[in-house]
Amino acid sequence: MVLGELPAGWEKAELSEICLVNPTIDKSAIADDLAVSFVPMPAVEAENGAVDVSATRKFGDVKKGYTPFREGDVLFAKITPCMENGKMAVVPALHNGLGFGSTEFHVLRAHLGISPQFVYHFVSSRSFRHVAEHNMSGAVGQRRVTTPYLSACTIPVPPTAEQHRIVAKIEELFSELDQGVASLKTAREQLKVYRQSLLKNAFEGKLTAAWRAAHRNQLETAAALQQRIARERLARYQQQLADWQTAGQPGPKPKPPKPLPPLTAEELAELPELPAGWGWVSVSQLLAEELCNGKSVKDRKGGFPVLRLNALGDGKIDLSIQKEGAWTATEAKNYVVEVGDFLVSRGNGSKHLVGRGGFVSALHGMPVAFPDTMIRIRLMRRLVDFRYFGLCWDSMLVRHQVENTARTTAGIYKINQELIEAYKIPLPTALEEQQLIVQELESKLSEADQLDQTLATALQQADALRQSILKKAFCGQLVAQDPNDEPATALLERIRAGKSNGMSTPRNRRKSG
Repeated sequence: MVLGELPAGWEKAELSEICLVNPTIDKSAIADDLAVSFVPMPAVEAENGAVDVSATRKFGDVKKGYTPFREGDVLFAKITPCMENGKMAVVPALHNGLGFGSTEFHVLRAHLGISPQFVYHFVSSRSFRHVAEHNMSGAVGQRRVTTPYLSACTIPVPPTAEQHRIVAKIEELFSELDQGVASLKTAREQLKVYRQSLLKNAFEGKLTAAWRAAHRNQLETAAALQQRIARERLARYQQQLADWQTAGQPGPKPKPPKPLPPLTAEELAELPELPAGWGWVSVSQLLAEELCNGKSVKDRKGGFPVLRLNALGDGKIDLSIQKEGAWTATEAKNYVVEVGDFLVSRGNGSKHLVGRGGFVSALHGMPVAFPDTMIRIRLMRRLVDFRYFGLCWDSMLVRHQVENTARTTAGIYKINQELIEAYKIPLPTALEEQQLIVQELESKLSEADQLDQTLATALQQADALRQSILKKAFCGQLVAQDPNDEPATALLERIRAGKSNGMSTPRNRRKSG
């Protein structure tokens, strides 16, 4: 953090001047069976300064290989990404007055006259972390803020009384902000529930009940739908065979469709009941082509474009999120996406993200292929509207199937073609009803999405306001200065005098243990 001109009575100092950095403790007088607080890295929350010190261990189990600290110390996560995420906290009361935690914590123990909360708010500010991030040392994935760097960081030091006024004001304003942020987050969660409620009603036929009542004499039965699916699959095979023969029989001969028996009574009994004119179908019954895994391609400048996994999002494909791959247009031919293709994520570290899909609504510019992290689904358009399929895929009806069947390996949840083919979709037999559902959902979901974006913007503004409060706090603009306060120069002189006399002046003089 770059410090500008400071108010009268303030001074600049290095953190090591106002705090003991990573202080040690005398362990000789502490019994091994003494219970002490234990704080692993996950016990410190990001951004908000909360820390759980309820866990305990015997002193003998933690006296080696862990970081010691006391009540009032400031914990500062030094390793990536914990430091960037803001895992910092002021230590509350501890079991038997002593705590031990991860070796990835730096400990700052403020000297007498220095507010630990003031130090915490300074080192946890976004601007301080941003500069610290660019001064970390070590290899990728193991980069750390070093002790020498942290010790030499400059901090503004107001008079002691003003430090306390600043902390009180920060906490007052943050408390108000937190209430507003909590309300915004609650509203976003309620929107998620509303979205799934809409999808549930849509795919139980409730949104189009009036349409079906007006067309009751024209509705196809579920059994007739199964027969039509069989005819469509056979016609598709015959067309593929004719095209193959007309083209001079290039490549392998098309395979006849595999028999796909309708769902059994046992399978149907486990699924929600559908209205007249609807039927349960498996994904395999709707395929215009066999499912296709993408291809793994290395990066190569000037190569054929291929999507990145994060191109999948919000039920759509962002074709602009791509890289240049080490393959030719001929090699990529079978993996080029088309309008109406539905692409699915094959694996993810989160069960709630594996199998998320999106459809290609339009092509822009040159063609692009899809990678091995995705599976392509191409549907028979005369049976199912691809937009209907995409919205249904995002509903809990399908999500439950995906999450219940995803297999985990080394912490990665995965699905495959066999699993996808077996997933069940509730399908209106009339394309017109499918399209009406799409129209209704897109209208209502668009409104929900706009509101969600408004809430997201408000959350971003709240975070920016939080950082603005901290910026004002550390340049003397948050609270008024009092000319009667003892200037920081006197405070720093006392701290230096204590050091020169061989005595540190920590804020808390109690002995550990």
